Amino acid sequence: MRERLRQLYFGRSQAAHRFRFGLLIFDAITVAFIVATSFLERSLTIEVIDVTIGLVVLTDFLARIYAHEKPWKEFTHISTWADIVAIISFLAPLADEGFAFLRILRTLRLLHTYQMISRLRQESVFFRRNEEAVVAVVNLSVFLFIMTSVVYETQHWRNPAIDNYVDALYFTVTALTTTGFGDITLEGSIGRLVAVVIMIFGVTLFLRLLQTLLRPYKVRHPCPSCGLQRHEADAVHCKACGELLKIPDEGRY
Repeated sequence: MRERLRQLYFGRSQAAHRFRFGLLIFDAITVAFIVATSFLERSLTIEVIDVTIGLVVLTDFLARIYAHEKPWKEFTHISTWADIVAIISFLAPLADEGFAFLRILRTLRLLHTYQMISRLRQESVFFRRNEEAVVAVVNLSVFLFIMTSVVYETQHWRNPAIDNYVDALYFTVTALTTTGFGDITLEGSIGRLVAVVIMIFGVTLFLRLLQTLLRPYKVRHPCPSCGLQRHEADAVHCKACGELLKIPDEGRY
């Protein structure tokens, strides 16, 4: 059993890749559920689905730890602790819908898994062409959801302008883009610190996304001589060392 799990989580077979793609799809559906239900009143149905998802995530977490050759090493990764936070937010009775936004970290973990990125590069032309943009969008989305939950949790009980997640999301976006309409402001020293974090880190991530979208298209092909990774799509020689590149054509010309 352990060897089978090890092949699924860390192997390079077709079955392993399909398994990890399945996990990615599951997490994407989970994130969509989290976002949709965060604007609804809590109900027994939602709670049951929460617990069911939590049990699936817990099973996945335990299976991955069990399959690892050195399980203790998993706890040296931030992604492992992100999984623990996600599990607690699904299963702990005291974890309300605000902190549930932290569950989106699982999608970030799967996208940043080396095997997943390697497979997407091999099988998806769209991902190869837009890898940096896709990762930038995911990073910005994760930051946006997390800061929305922080704004809501620190303000809804004291700030009449933050009544629901729409209000918190609205403030987060206006602060992140430095639009600053001024109709919603955060109260107290903690609120001001939260706004500062959103503006500094949010603007950085937002500019990173714009940079990747506006940058001329380049292909990823390591130079056999100097190792430079990115080149113009029609490059014949490496611009750094002049080595002949022989970049495979994807049929675009």
